[in-house]
Amino acid sequence: MEVEEMEDEGPSTQSEPPHSEDLQLEQQESLHLESLAPAENVFVDKKAVDKLTEGLLSHYLPDLQNSKRALQELTQNQLILLDTMDQEVTKFRECNALLDLNSLFTEAKVYHNKLVNIRKEMIMLHEKTTKLKKRALKLQQQKQKEALEKEQQREKELERERQLIAKPAKRT
Repeated sequence: MEVEEMEDEGPSTQSEPPHSEDLQLEQQESLHLESLAPAENVFVDKKAVDKLTEGLLSHYLPDLQNSKRALQELTQNQLILLDTMDQEVTKFRECNALLDLNSLFTEAKVYHNKLVNIRKEMIMLHEKTTKLKKRALKLQQQKQKEALEKEQQREKELERERQLIAKPAKRT
């Protein structure tokens, strides 16, 4: 359709110097003609290609540069966020390590108290066994003394019985 409109205008448009709108129209027309025409060698003016390239770049380049800057800023912000997250993770790990240390100290305190109680019990048991040994020794000594006294008593009784036994008189 655009090709037909261009043909209606005639040769007057070709004699005027090309404007950016004209360049865009020419580009669209050439693309449209290329899609309709069979694959042939098409010769395009070098100046037209340069101007079309310039126009295309001037139209899209600022947006692309702005996008590039925005992406670079986003990338930089992401790196900052990653560093911040790493620092936070490190802080959490340190907190967990401190909690682990606190629990270890608490556990050590509990076991220390258990050891102190065991030591007190051992000292008390040692004292009791010492007292029991002394008492057992005293009882043993008392039994030995009683056994000795019994033995001495029995010997005295035997001696007395011997003395009480009538002795025959000696004949002279």
